[in-house]
Amino acid sequence: MAKIIFEHNDNEVDLEDGSPIAEVCEEEGVPFACTEGVCGTCVIEIVEGENLLSEPTQEEEDFLGEGCRQERLACQCKIQNGNVKVRF
Repeated sequence: MAKIIFEHNDNEVDLEDGSPIAEVCEEEGVPFACTEGVCGTCVIEIVEGENLLSEPTQEEEDFLGEGCRQERLACQCKIQNGNVKVRF
């Protein structure tokens, strides 16, 4: 079981390993627009556990730059396992 922790309110949400994080991020207030990795509205900062997320997609690298790890697009990420803390 994986867990995403939102820094602004310390809310913790359990997710199945390998789950997309978009829905829980949106429920916590992360703004979304296109949900396809093009607009960049859902940029989040990874405070802890960046290595526990899926590899950046081509859309993320196009928008955020190659090798992006500290910033990610919430619409593109999946949490692999463990605890990931985010800020938005």
